[in-house]
Amino acid sequence: MTFFADHPGSGVEHQPIRVALVNNMPDSALEGTARQFYVLLSAAAEDAVVRLKFFSIPGVPRSEWGRRHLGEFYSDIGDLWNSGVDGLIVTGTEPVAAELVDEPYWRCLTEIIDWAEDGMVASIWSCLAAQAAVLHLDGIRRSPLGAKRFGLFVHGKASPHRLLQGVPSRVAVPHSRWNEIPEPALATSGYDILTRSPEAGVDMFVKQRKSLLVCFQGHPEYETETLFREYRRDVGRFLRRESDNYPTMPRGYLDKTTEDLLEIVRAQALVDRREDLLSMFPASRAVGNSRNRWRAYAVRTYRNWLAHIAAHKRARTGARHAAVTWRSSASG
Repeated sequence: MTFFADHPGSGVEHQPIRVALVNNMPDSALEGTARQFYVLLSAAAEDAVVRLKFFSIPGVPRSEWGRRHLGEFYSDIGDLWNSGVDGLIVTGTEPVAAELVDEPYWRCLTEIIDWAEDGMVASIWSCLAAQAAVLHLDGIRRSPLGAKRFGLFVHGKASPHRLLQGVPSRVAVPHSRWNEIPEPALATSGYDILTRSPEAGVDMFVKQRKSLLVCFQGHPEYETETLFREYRRDVGRFLRRESDNYPTMPRGYLDKTTEDLLEIVRAQALVDRREDLLSMFPASRAVGNSRNRWRAYAVRTYRNWLAHIAAHKRARTGARHAAVTWRSSASG
């Protein structure tokens, strides 16, 4: 199914930018992730026409609902190879295996990485997908963290790049991950580090190969309430005894009143572990009413990414037009 984020105008000389989104998120986040990228690309499109098509890969565990949803709204990954898209976004997912190469979807994911290298103007790889890309392309292994890196962290620009044009020198970015890619290994392999945080490490990094590879360890696409919903989900897993450890509260994200209320839930859960304690959670609208500190950064960065793709499309179209004109003149 094709989703449109169309903004008629003079952008890209009326040439649509075709973007494929390979959504690997688990069922609980499948619709939310699709909405996040759709809304973000709609805002970033400005006066361009962006056409977004969703794809899924085999190997990601799915419920019956998830399989039906993918069958109705998503294209099979085999349709990607001849889709003619200009840009690609690949999401991460929750890790299952200790090693990425042991994930059930690893082979399919590496096929996408190789295909993007040869056929894309630019691609974006998010979180676990970024870890997979650098492992497959450059042999860079992720490092496990002692605890989940979870919350809102301030990052500074590490180097100038066209993707950061118009971005402030310091930006807040949501993170939610169990592993990280070490900066020294990235630098040694020729990646440009664009943003980093003293606490969260590298977030955005790029490498110009045959196409432009753009990686995020964080999640600029997140909505205001996403971290809160993830925290509530993880607390629910603890209360249902699906996890042995009570999750860490997201850092730098909630106001003190909300943190105090959530600390009461935690204290109660540690002595009386039952699922109905989730009813004590504050309403998510309390988080939703707070300011989204990363939204402008996310829109600007994705707008710059779309502009990079558009410039390459114009250049290719101009080259083809010049070649046709030359052949016509020569034959005359």
